[in-house]
Amino acid sequence: MKQIVIVFFTFAVSFSFAQEKKVWTLQECIDYAYENNITVKQGENNLLSSEQDVKASKGNFLPSVRASANQSLSLGTVELYPGNFADRTFHSTSLGVSVSQNVFSGFRNKLIYEQSKLGLERGKLEQGKLLDDIGLFVVNTYLNILFNKENLETAKTQFEFSKRQLKQVQDLVDSGVQPRANLYDAEATLSNDEQRVTVAENNYALSLLQLSQLLQIPYEGFDVEVVDVGTPSASIMYNSINPVLEEAFKNRNEIKIAEKNIESAQVGVDISKSGYYPSVSVGYGFNTGANFSNLNSSNSFFQQINENKGHSFNLSVGIPIFSRFQNKTSVAKSKIQVENSQLSLEQARLDLVSTIQNAYTDAQAALKSYVAAEKSYNAQKLAFDNSLERYNIGAMNSFELEQARVRLLNAESSLINSKYDFVFKTKVLDFYMGKEITF
Repeated sequence: MKQIVIVFFTFAVSFSFAQEKKVWTLQECIDYAYENNITVKQGENNLLSSEQDVKASKGNFLPSVRASANQSLSLGTVELYPGNFADRTFHSTSLGVSVSQNVFSGFRNKLIYEQSKLGLERGKLEQGKLLDDIGLFVVNTYLNILFNKENLETAKTQFEFSKRQLKQVQDLVDSGVQPRANLYDAEATLSNDEQRVTVAENNYALSLLQLSQLLQIPYEGFDVEVVDVGTPSASIMYNSINPVLEEAFKNRNEIKIAEKNIESAQVGVDISKSGYYPSVSVGYGFNTGANFSNLNSSNSFFQQINENKGHSFNLSVGIPIFSRFQNKTSVAKSKIQVENSQLSLEQARLDLVSTIQNAYTDAQAALKSYVAAEKSYNAQKLAFDNSLERYNIGAMNSFELEQARVRLLNAESSLINSKYDFVFKTKVLDFYMGKEITF
């Protein structure tokens, strides 16, 4: 029994660890955000609501059917003939079914149906834009984690280097080659590097926390796959902004949304104009009933229902003559809405051009910054290696070596920052080109 319990417990623990996601890839983060983000779910519910609007507009083409039933009871004294009164209990039952069908209403039902379909299409485009924005935000947050991870590794490397330097200085001081003041300098450098490691660890943890909160998953145990973005070059930079603009104008959801708004507004004008047309409707009704009283004998309930059957037919034609300017003002307001929608499309294009131009300019600046940072790092690396050699032979003191090392650290930090900045700026351009964002 004990062995069975141990095996079961081991299996349960193994299963729980298998169910717990430890390392997330970029695509998994994006997919999870698409499936579980609250804003995305609200957008999906809005789509479901738009689908119901389409179904409701379809129903306008169908006839309406209504059944009715009425039962009344009357109690009191009635005068049978002059001077003769009696208590009477009177029951009255009526049943009916009516059918009405709109035959013509200025094509209003057809236009409302078209507008509801445009609303559904617009909702899908808005949902697509929302997913695009969330995906880009996830990519940015993921890149920030990689950036902080690389900074952390650099800080740890420098910390290990300072530990080795401290040991070397300790040996030289113990042997009397260097003064004890150099040992204090080395210890201070090690303390500073340890502080840098702590700050880098905190930044890395905060970036992980930000992504876990974005995905709305527990932070404990959360981690991402470390992707080497490599050494970017000018080859990933677009030579011209024109291809990006052309592709964005054709495929960006914000442009398509503005175009759908224009179509919907134009249909709205036709809907308003339908108020000038006459309306035609037909109807049919079936009714019957039965009455009972304690003062006279009558046929049975079902006999009366059968004998009192009646049918009615109606044709209704409504011709608008004067609507107190309601139709006229409705058409005028609909036309104004069309103009506003056209202006919104123009504004969306201007905003898109401005956004892409800014992104392209930022990417160009990021490329120049990265190239300059790379040159600066290479120069500082050579300078530090030379300073280290001079320090080892006693031609440079520890303060001068530390100054060279600080310059190297600053150059390396600038290189890492400019590298990830350049990578993200180019990914933004890929995003507006409609490309899948990968590293």
